[in-house]
Amino acid sequence: MNHELYMKEAIAEAKKAESIGEVPIGCVIVREGEIVGRGHNLRETDKDPTAHAEIIAIRKAAERLGGWRLMGCTLYVTLEPCPMCAGAIMLSRMERVVYGAVDPKGGCAGTLMNLLQDSRFNHQVAVEAGVMEQECGALLTQFFRNLRRKK
Repeated sequence: MNHELYMKEAIAEAKKAESIGEVPIGCVIVREGEIVGRGHNLRETDKDPTAHAEIIAIRKAAERLGGWRLMGCTLYVTLEPCPMCAGAIMLSRMERVVYGAVDPKGGCAGTLMNLLQDSRFNHQVAVEAGVMEQECGALLTQFFRNLRRKK
């Protein structure tokens, strides 16, 4: 798989979030070379704490594929998944997660803990970190820098 190609699509989703004042995190889900789900943060817009990019993309992929089991799918996200998203990824039976920037305050795909590869669960997810890490991290750094300036 061309990880950079799909991470660029996730970055495009992150930029959609940023354009509406949301934290710029984006996600795409790919199966057999086709994007089957897309999402970007909508927590502020929807006033919903679960409206993370990954959750939205998982819902869209499940709807498109006609079932909750997303076996054979790879999820690309610009920021390391949080505990909620890591749980949803695992429960959806995702095959692989590819993420850009690490999340030192909430990352659950290897930074604070690794829910995705814990052998105590009945499903583990392959993880690849750091794909286009600089670009993904820069989106977040610039967003929060601008936010602090406005305050």
